[in-house]
Amino acid sequence: MNSLAQLFLFLPGILLALTLHEVAHGWVADRLGDPTARLSGRLSLNPLVHLDPLGTLMLFIAHFGWAKPVPINPYYFKDPKRDIIWVSLAGPAANVLAAALCGVLFRWFNSLDLRLLSTMAVYAVLINLILAVFNLIPIPPLDGSKVLMGLLPAGQEYRFHTLERWGPVILIGIILLNYYVPVLSLVISPFVNFFGKLFTGYKFL
Repeated sequence: MNSLAQLFLFLPGILLALTLHEVAHGWVADRLGDPTARLSGRLSLNPLVHLDPLGTLMLFIAHFGWAKPVPINPYYFKDPKRDIIWVSLAGPAANVLAAALCGVLFRWFNSLDLRLLSTMAVYAVLINLILAVFNLIPIPPLDGSKVLMGLLPAGQEYRFHTLERWGPVILIGIILLNYYVPVLSLVISPFVNFFGKLFTGYKFL
């Protein structure tokens, strides 16, 4: 399969995964009292609103990536430490739900022998699952780091927060290291294989 054809098959899943991930963050934040994402237009289902150039490029190159973070103002929350955990978990949860729905579509398309659509659907399952578990890694700016900060005591939370500016560098370094030592694959593959098998009947990684 040439790269252009593969891009065509992957692109719908990538746009769906990134868009739903970010909209879910903003929607839950809005429900918890923070209108920042809504007022900045980030509850839109238009994928272009949410794409981060580097994060999208990494999805194509390394199969790991991220979107432009939704703006969140925790001062609107009644309980910032608790609510930021719910907001952070909303994105990965939306991706798992999207993967489940795409799994249903895959089985349907497959039963009708619609190979192009079934391939796009199974790629969407894969991409959503990878994005979900990848974003739960506790390295800034990923969602897992915000969940961890919400769980840490105040002193440890502050120390962890000081590492935030180095997060993207550390993250890219780990992604590159994964080509030689499968540190990410050891974390991601079990999650993707379990839910991939559950949703589609096939093992992915």
